[in-house]
Amino acid sequence: MKIEFLEETDSTSKYIKRYVPFRENVAVCAKRQTGGRGTKGRSFLSEEGGVYLSFLTFYEDLPAAQLFRVMAHAAVSVCRTAERFGVFPRIKWSNDILAGGKKLCGILIENRLEGDRVDYSIVGIGLNVTNDVTPLGGVAARLSDYVPEVRAEEVRVELLRRYGEPSTFNDYLSRVDFLGKSVRVVEGEREYIAVARRILADGRLEVEQDGAVRALSSAEISLRLLREET
Repeated sequence: MKIEFLEETDSTSKYIKRYVPFRENVAVCAKRQTGGRGTKGRSFLSEEGGVYLSFLTFYEDLPAAQLFRVMAHAAVSVCRTAERFGVFPRIKWSNDILAGGKKLCGILIENRLEGDRVDYSIVGIGLNVTNDVTPLGGVAARLSDYVPEVRAEEVRVELLRRYGEPSTFNDYLSRVDFLGKSVRVVEGEREYIAVARRILADGRLEVEQDGAVRALSSAEISLRLLREET
């Protein structure tokens, strides 16, 4: 995989699209982003000291029904990276990486489908290392909160390595710790408490409310862990 390093760019995921016509797998890293993007169109704070990179990956035969594997692999890669430095984060469905109940990392994925197959994906990852997260109002964590001597450069190298390793769905599930517990589901204007039963292979979350079982998509709902509200 080709790796390109930038001092600064607006967004590594935007920059990496110039490689799409060449159909080669590429990783782009930047010390700082001026226009980092999060989920649902939110901006993503990307000051120096964090790890900001995107992976462009083409697939020979990945069914669209298995698209969740792309996100699960990214989440596992981030967790393995943090674990290498003695921090053991947990995954909040579907792709929030939490350390001490606070968000350690942002993952944003764009996929291109060709019929019922995935042509390519762009996986953008922003991992907090030593960057200042105080503007986020106490909802974010960084690796240096737990390992003061850690440096963004060594974390970047580790994440590039870990992303290149294979992972399984069980690797993802082993880092999820809210299954079997009550959660607050926000579905449009409706909010309700349900028990999170399991995560299906296609990435949907199966919940139970008053004896009724439903499978929910992360595109349709947001999930709040009850301990976050206390």
